[in-house]
Formats: sequence, C-alpha cells, structure tokens
Amino acid sequence: MRRLAAFVGVLLVVAVAAAVIVWKTSPPWYERIRYPLHYTATIRERAATEKLDPALLAAVIYQESKFRPTVQSDAGAIGLMQVTPATAQGIAERTGGTAFTVDDLKDPTINIRYGTWYLHDLFAKYGGNERLVLAAYNAGQGNVDRWQQAGEAIQFPETRAYVDRVEHLQKVYRDAWHSQLYG
Repeated sequence: MRRLAAFVGVLLVVAVAAAVIVWKTSPPWYERIRYPLHYTATIRERAATEKLDPALLAAVIYQESKFRPTVQSDAGAIGLMQVTPATAQGIAERTGGTAFTVDDLKDPTINIRYGTWYLHDLFAKYGGNERLVLAAYNAGQGNVDRWQQAGEAIQFPETRAYVDRVEHLQKVYRDAWHSQLYG
C-alpha cells in the first residue's frame, strides 16, 4: 500500500510539473487550443485591405468576443469586434453603406469589416501608435484625446489592462497561428 501511495505521489508531482512547464512555456499547439482562431479568411482579407496586422485583428476579436459572433455587451456593443450600433452607423455612412441594420453586426463578415475599418481610422488619427489606438477602441476617442491634451498616459486601469492584454494576445496569435494568418 505504501508503494502505491508513493507511486501515486510521484506521478502527481510529475503531472503538476509537466502542467507548469506547458503553462509557462506555452508551445504553439497548446496556444492553438487555448486561443482558437475562426474567420481566418475574412481576417486576412480585411487586414490586407486596411493594412493591419492580422494577428492584431485576431487578438482584438478574441479579447472582445472570444470569437462569438452574436455576443452583446452591457454597453450595447455587438458581435465579434464589439462594435456599437452608433459607431457602425457612422462607418456605414462614411463607407457608402445605405441599408445598415443593427442585426448586420451579428454577421461576422460585416462586423470584422466595420471593426477593421475603425481600427484603420484610429491608426490614421493616432499616428500609428498602437497603444493609443487600442485605448481609443476600448475607452473611446474622447477619453484618449483628453489624456493626450493633458500629457497623460492611459488613465483607466481597465483600459491599460485591455491594451496590455491585446498586445499579449497579438504575440500569441502571431506565433501560434502564423501560417494561417500570414500564409
């Protein structure tokens, strides 16, 4: 009985050590399980059209919706990239759309198109500064503009965490899904 208990103890220690190693080193196969990728063709197409990093788009989508196309936030943002109806209406008008409906935001292709157009617009506004772009995507342009005018960094802890998280996820998606996103 003691031998069995010792064997089970050793087996448990080895299993825990292996789990820690996998968690700390996060090989690509593990990251692909942990961070799925969907809508790859649309992400690649829209990234190319808007001259954005496909891994950034995948990271924003994962952070915003975990790739769930019909999810809706408490603030009313909808879909994969969590675009608000008001923002989507503005994008539709600026890009020649005439028949926008709120349900369009549940369509992955439309949602990704609007979200990537908006990110591209933010990159143009903020001179390519990815951290400011992501902060504006999360907290709104008005907040980021006020912080910049006051010479301040990102003031909302939630927004700082969001920016850090998306930038981390961008690296994860770039490494784990490189051939699918850039192939």
